[in-house]
Amino acid sequence: MYKILTLNNIAAKGLQRLPADRYQTGTDIADPDVILLRSQNLHDMDLPVSIAAIGRAGAGTNNIPIDAMSKRGVPVFNAPGANANAVKELAVAGMLIGARNLCGAAEYVAGLDQTGDALNKAVEAGKKRFVGFELPGRRLAVLGLGAIGVEVANSALALGMNVVGFDPAITVRNAWQLSSGVELAESLDQLFQGADFVSLHVPLIEATKHIVDAKRIALLKDGAVLVNFARGGVVDNTAVIAALDSGKLHSFVCDFPTPELIAHPKVVALPHLGASTAEAEENCAVMVAENVKDYLENGNIRYSVNFPEARLPRLDAWRITLANANVPNMVGQVSTCIANAGLNIEDLLNRSKGDLAYTIVDVNDEPSPELLAEIGAIKGVLTLRNLGKPV
Repeated sequence: MYKILTLNNIAAKGLQRLPADRYQTGTDIADPDVILLRSQNLHDMDLPVSIAAIGRAGAGTNNIPIDAMSKRGVPVFNAPGANANAVKELAVAGMLIGARNLCGAAEYVAGLDQTGDALNKAVEAGKKRFVGFELPGRRLAVLGLGAIGVEVANSALALGMNVVGFDPAITVRNAWQLSSGVELAESLDQLFQGADFVSLHVPLIEATKHIVDAKRIALLKDGAVLVNFARGGVVDNTAVIAALDSGKLHSFVCDFPTPELIAHPKVVALPHLGASTAEAEENCAVMVAENVKDYLENGNIRYSVNFPEARLPRLDAWRITLANANVPNMVGQVSTCIANAGLNIEDLLNRSKGDLAYTIVDVNDEPSPELLAEIGAIKGVLTLRNLGKPV
């Protein structure tokens, strides 16, 4: 029986992928095998040594101590792309909100208390105050071409915008999904140069902190619209407010309110609505539950932020998995231990990612406790799991 601790409200559709005869789930599970969460901050928590994996029902993992988990040999799973449509819709809405001054116009109307002709005159006066501009023909810069960025770029292209994107680490999978009509920038400066709109879709890491600063804002067309549904820290808010005050930026639409942003009349700040749809929450929960389940039962890894992708079909054999430091001759040492125990390797997969490596080994007979102890004692081995034969 696997024990799953849920720290947030994980969609029932996802938890249903964990059969009750093999999984115990709840908010008060002791010594869990897995933690499933959404926004709970794990950095200040004392995480049990029993944890074999962490699953984030969403894309961002800033709330999880990735480095600490890597040192413990614990994979952290997320759900990239599961909320892509939800965030894409909000990003497109953000461009429309910013260009057409919709929130300011709605607030203006909400404050009207006239009736009859007086109301009609006030409404007509408002039309002049909130004149906006249209999207077709405008240049949109998309920073980050992951699952969300690709959808935003393709949707904007369908709306008649001229779209340029930048992502030096774009995956082959996402490149295939990107429309050929999207221009690819060679640098960040080229991306920002002359853009009417900017939509941000990058994680918050050291390299992306304040990636939108005064220098890059200066490259935009006067009166540009900035949209941020990525992470708050990728934008220098001080530089944005200065650009709004000077008229360099027409508006800023974001999902990350701060006191200074809330107070600014040209800012529309939303309460972190990016993935807040029932569909997105279900998609994320299903995706992360399926991948955690496959890891627990089969040792396969897919969509982990700190471990390499590693998937090996099950044979009628005993399976051993190990996470280890990415050092020479690890597979050789493991193979020698197995051979000395009189077992034959039926199949083997070894993958690495940075300082970590992960190995799946299928053997022809049940590994003894002595063999497992010998492999676990190899210098550099972080975790060792005996998954037995497939059910």
